[in-house]
Amino acid sequence: MAMTPVHAAPTAARSGLLNCHGCSLLVRWPSVAGSVHVRCPRCGARLHLRKPNSIARTWALLIAAFIFYIPANLLPVTITTYLGSTQSDTIMSGVIFFMKTGSWGIALIIFVASIVVPIAKLIVLSGLLLSVQRRSRWRPEERTRLYRITELVGRWSMLDVFVVTVLVALVRLGYLTTVEAGSGVVYFAAVVVITMIAAMAFDPRLIWDALEKNDESPAY
Repeated sequence: MAMTPVHAAPTAARSGLLNCHGCSLLVRWPSVAGSVHVRCPRCGARLHLRKPNSIARTWALLIAAFIFYIPANLLPVTITTYLGSTQSDTIMSGVIFFMKTGSWGIALIIFVASIVVPIAKLIVLSGLLLSVQRRSRWRPEERTRLYRITELVGRWSMLDVFVVTVLVALVRLGYLTTVEAGSGVVYFAAVVVITMIAAMAFDPRLIWDALEKNDESPAY
């Protein structure tokens, strides 16, 4: 049995249908000319065929995340004071410390969650944006799946912030040892939050727009 090509399959946009971002109600787009603001009949949210200014907003958030990623890795995330001596540790120096003490499992978890995942998410989202802007038809299924995975695992890169918070809360040994959160934690948390918002701002439906026969660009 012959299968219908992906680009020839009927789409919601061609059928005049769109999904409400607030309550997921499937709504028929009214056949009204001009710039009419259409709202969901159930929750009242404003409806869009595509997320407005998705590419511009995602790029702005990604650039901000790239900028914050530099001090997040250069500045200390923990400042430990023990018997008058102070030691500042960045994310990478913390990974090296756990490796030297034989805690390879903890070092691997922190390295993957705090270094690999954030930079991988930034690279993947940048690649998706470039492919959409170039109207690439290359493997839309894989790109959509990659976006879903990126959106899912991105929140786990907050692990370093959780570890620092727990350390600051638990380490209370009088005047012998104190652990404080460094300024790097603020930048790292900003990177995680901004990349999460960037993933939400990106509209994965733009990946499939290049397959449409009537090469009509939606409102980005």
